[in-house]
Amino acid sequence: MNEPADNRNELDAAARAELAALGDLSALKPAQRAKIAQRPMPSQDPKARIRNMREVALGYTEPMARLEAQRCLQCPTKPCTAGCPVSIDIPRFIQAIAEGDDRRAIGVIKEASLLPSVCGRVCPQERQCMKGCTVGKINKDVQKSVAIGRLERYVADLERERGDAAPPAVAPATGKRVAVVGAGPASLAFACDVRRAGHDVTIFEALHKGGGVLSYGIPEFRLPKAIVQREIEGLQAMGVEVRTDFIVGRSRPLAKLLSEDGYDAAFVGSGAGLPRFMGIPGENLIGVFSANEYLTRSNLMKAFDEEHADTPFYHAKKVAVLGGGNVAMDAARTALRLGAEKVMLVYRRTEAEMPARVEEVAHAKEEGVEFRLLCNPTRILGDENDVVTGMEVLRYELGEPDASGRRSPVPVAGSEHVVDVDCVIVAIGNASNPLIPQTTSEIEVDRKGHIVVDANHETTMRNVFAGGDIVLGAATVILAMGEGRAAARACNARLAGTL
Repeated sequence: MNEPADNRNELDAAARAELAALGDLSALKPAQRAKIAQRPMPSQDPKARIRNMREVALGYTEPMARLEAQRCLQCPTKPCTAGCPVSIDIPRFIQAIAEGDDRRAIGVIKEASLLPSVCGRVCPQERQCMKGCTVGKINKDVQKSVAIGRLERYVADLERERGDAAPPAVAPATGKRVAVVGAGPASLAFACDVRRAGHDVTIFEALHKGGGVLSYGIPEFRLPKAIVQREIEGLQAMGVEVRTDFIVGRSRPLAKLLSEDGYDAAFVGSGAGLPRFMGIPGENLIGVFSANEYLTRSNLMKAFDEEHADTPFYHAKKVAVLGGGNVAMDAARTALRLGAEKVMLVYRRTEAEMPARVEEVAHAKEEGVEFRLLCNPTRILGDENDVVTGMEVLRYELGEPDASGRRSPVPVAGSEHVVDVDCVIVAIGNASNPLIPQTTSEIEVDRKGHIVVDANHETTMRNVFAGGDIVLGAATVILAMGEGRAAARACNARLAGTL
């Protein structure tokens, strides 16, 4: 029988041995705790995982989580909590893990966060909660901070596996009705908090599944879709209605939901799903995709499962992905799993400037993605049938720092060269979904198309609130959730007559 192609057993044994060597954990002094090395995340072997869509990171075992939790110094100022957009009491939930009380730990998290299984997997903790961690500062490396996200995932997964998660309590019915546009992270957080207050909530989702970017954008190997579906089912168990295949602005104008359909307030969380392109020659050729389309075909429509899905995908052997963020990493790693023989990531700055998570960059490298840094395309080449055959690329060097300290790329004259590709995926960011502003004249947007809101997250249309990427531009899941919760507080106050 073949051994599993992962390192989970090995890492589990190492954690058990280290726990035994530490002896009485309650007697550990802060200096001893700070010296405990961060537990690596078990994962599938790179050679095995590039040919399947199963989750790459496998999660901590109990000994790994218990040992990692010992590293927390329980700082009274809680700098980690200050860096969390939804203000989870991080030291308190980690202390519960350290004491072996996983149910208490997940209870602490759920006081502030609706989606711990999701956030534990996809949040950029190194730029948020881990950034302030005292352990990371002692070690002079944020990557050596307490692995907060891995611990959050651990207790959230345990609860899901036990099947004993109870939906949040709902206050007595108020008779008020609230419409929610979109079923992404901001909307899910908003819907939960408004429903808790006793209001009837209906989510209108344009696609056939809820979750927004959690369903169509983030690949299965980073975020299994069964987890997303379970979180949505939790909302439904609270009494939230989810109507799919309903495009507010097309199926029904937003204004009519309020004026004719009996809704007392609304929240717009329609996201930033409008892909940006570079504006270079050849972007209309066959074989050029936005990362949105490419990932949606694979993630939401299961194009990778050719035996069971009818969704076609573009069979390519040599793929270039343009960009350096998490979406670019997702697209590059998906291309490998869809059969590409060579995948290169083209980015006009250096790895130090990449906005992608360090873990995602490391996973892409392990899987064989080739990084072509300080390069940018000038045009995409095609044959007589308008099919991609190559891409002309220009080399760059970093110039002097600007006012923010960031060094801008400067083209190197005469460095143009052609790379052999048959597919180009553009992953340079997204603009706000324009449909609601286009069909609702009462709602004001800024020059970038973001909906304008006040300090209460209310739009220029009374009783219509907004949050997430449609307000911020493309941001993180947890930031969107924080926006949704803030808007929910204001909406609840308005419906209660206190705002």
